[in-house]
Amino acid sequence: MNSAETSKGLAVVTGASTGIGYELAKCAAQDGYDLAIAADEPQVQEAAMKLREFGVEVEAMQADLSTQDGVRRFVAGISALGRPVDLLMANAGRGLGKGFLDEDIHEVQRVIDTNISGTLALVHDIGNRMRASGRGRILFTGSIAGFMPGTFQAVYNGTKAFINSFSLALREELKDTGVTVTCLMPGATDTEFFERAGLTDTKLGQAKKDDPAFVAKIGYDAMMDGEGDVVSGWKNKLVSAAANVTPAGMLAKQHRKMAEPGSAKN
Repeated sequence: MNSAETSKGLAVVTGASTGIGYELAKCAAQDGYDLAIAADEPQVQEAAMKLREFGVEVEAMQADLSTQDGVRRFVAGISALGRPVDLLMANAGRGLGKGFLDEDIHEVQRVIDTNISGTLALVHDIGNRMRASGRGRILFTGSIAGFMPGTFQAVYNGTKAFINSFSLALREELKDTGVTVTCLMPGATDTEFFERAGLTDTKLGQAKKDDPAFVAKIGYDAMMDGEGDVVSGWKNKLVSAAANVTPAGMLAKQHRKMAEPGSAKN
C-alpha cells in the first residue's frame, strides 16, 4: 500500500527550509501528512531529510517563488504527484531593512514578488483546485507588522498589511465552499529573517524573539480548527490591540525607534 493510501493527505509548505516554515511542515508531518515543500535555498533538501524521519513522504524543490517561473515549476511538481492538496501553508517571505530610498530597488521588488505576487499566484492555482474538490485548508503567514507603518521596514510591513487583509477577504469569498483560510500573525520570531533583512543592528533585531516551533504550532492548530486569524503570543496580542487604537503617525514614530539602522546601540 502506498503513502497516498495510508497518509492523512498532502500538505504544501513554502519557505520550509528553516524557521516558521520548517516548523509548520514538521507539524503536518507529525500529524501524518505527506509533504511538498519549497524554498529558494539548497537547505530545503536538508529539511526534507529531517522531515522524512516522521515516516512521511517528502518532495522538496529549490525554487525562487518570487518569480513566475519558480511558481510554475513548483506547481508542476505538485501536479506531478497526482494527489489533491489538503493543506496549503503559504509561508515564504522576505524582509528588508533601512530607509526606502537607501534600498536597492531590485531587492525591494523581490520582497514584493515573494511576499505578495508569488504567494498569490500559488494560492490562486491550488485554491482553485481546493474549491473544485470542495475541501482544503489554507494558511497564510502574515505578521503583526501589518498593523503598523514600518518606518525603516516600510516595504515589508506594507506587504504584510496586504497579506493580513487579503487572507480575510479570501476567507469570506470561500465561505460555504469547504475551503477555509487562516492568517497567522506572529511578532518577532527567532529565525534567520533579521540577518537576511539587514536588521541585526536594530533594537528590533536584538530584541528577545519567539520560538518558531511555538509560533508554527499556534498557526497550524488555528488552521486545523478553521479559525480566521490568530496572533501568536500574549505580548503580540497586546501590540496588535494597541496598534488598532493608536494613530498611524505615532505608530510610525514608534517603529522608527525599533528599526532605524544603528538603533541597537541607543
